Amino acid sequence: MKTQIAIIGAGPAGLLLSHLLHRQGIHSIVLERQTRDHVLSRIRAGVLESTSVEVLRAAGLADRMDREGHPHDGMRIAWAGRDSFYVNSGQMLGRPFVTYGQTQIQQDLFAAADARGQSLLHGVHGITLHGIDGASPSLAFTHQSENRELKCDYIVGCDGFHGPSRRAMPAGVLREYEKVYPFGWLGIMARVKPLDDVTYAYHPRGFALASRRNDKLGRFYIQVPLEDKIEDWPDGRFWAEFKARFPQAIARQIEEGPSIEKSIAPLRSFVAEPMSHGRLFLAGDAAHIVPPTGAKGLNLAISDVHYLSRALASRYHDASEELLGNYSATALRRVWSSVRTSWHLTNLLHSFPAATDFERRAQEHELAYLQSSTRAQAALAEQYAGLPLEI
Repeated sequence: MKTQIAIIGAGPAGLLLSHLLHRQGIHSIVLERQTRDHVLSRIRAGVLESTSVEVLRAAGLADRMDREGHPHDGMRIAWAGRDSFYVNSGQMLGRPFVTYGQTQIQQDLFAAADARGQSLLHGVHGITLHGIDGASPSLAFTHQSENRELKCDYIVGCDGFHGPSRRAMPAGVLREYEKVYPFGWLGIMARVKPLDDVTYAYHPRGFALASRRNDKLGRFYIQVPLEDKIEDWPDGRFWAEFKARFPQAIARQIEEGPSIEKSIAPLRSFVAEPMSHGRLFLAGDAAHIVPPTGAKGLNLAISDVHYLSRALASRYHDASEELLGNYSATALRRVWSSVRTSWHLTNLLHSFPAATDFERRAQEHELAYLQSSTRAQAALAEQYAGLPLEI
């Protein structure tokens, strides 16, 4: 087998990249370990920055998002014993963000891939990368019990944190930065009317978040200890704890219902530098992980492949490798900005088990400052709604 671009991973990063490349007349083959149903079953992010919305619209992928997505002018922050306050990013920046589930984006990307006849192999196992330092890289793998080889010009790893791409980077080249948080998020999906606003809550008992997928489907989270199991949290216990972390005025608006999905995810911040070596490029979770507090993971995947598709188009159409050479540095500027925003919000809104009384009081006063300062809110709004893409 042979192609111009070999893409490992059929999640949002991999399929969006293949779509953007197709629009530039560049051929790709996508390899995916899981089945399509499994990829679609992943319940992930649902907040799109204004820049991500622009990328999807420019790519012709926004018809359903524009029909079913819900624009928001800001987010609400609530905390124990105080009135909630609203950070109005739409008013401050003139650009809303949109809640639209990653599952729906994945469905849209698969539909677009089917429509263009994208070469996409599911059930691929044992991928190994070869020749990334030379001019003729390749992938070896097993598909349908047969050993296969895919020759290509470039390899793009969109295969997540545990995929083979990042591990193929030379140890002397790659540098990894990581922070593991001492708690996780228990999330449920329920067919109930969500709150009007994306609402964050800080409480001594722990963080909580009310988000939405559509007018009749909500996504809800609470901070839990890392040792907790899903079976420890039947629906009744979840809703009681969830509502206890919000002021009563907001808690009374929360509708309860049976969960249709429930999961616990640990939180970490992770960045791998550089995001390219030789003929190998990393995008999305293969290169970076952010705690979901800042709603940045999916948005970073979109910006990564935007920059990379532009660089590859310049390479094939203009015979220029300048943008490819700058891809890692360009992507990492946005990555670190988003990592810092997510780290800041995680520190601001969670209850840390080992925090001292001093640290808790300082955290409370930082929240009070954010509530009282329009300039502090404007800075947060700019980062939360998404910085402009580099031209």
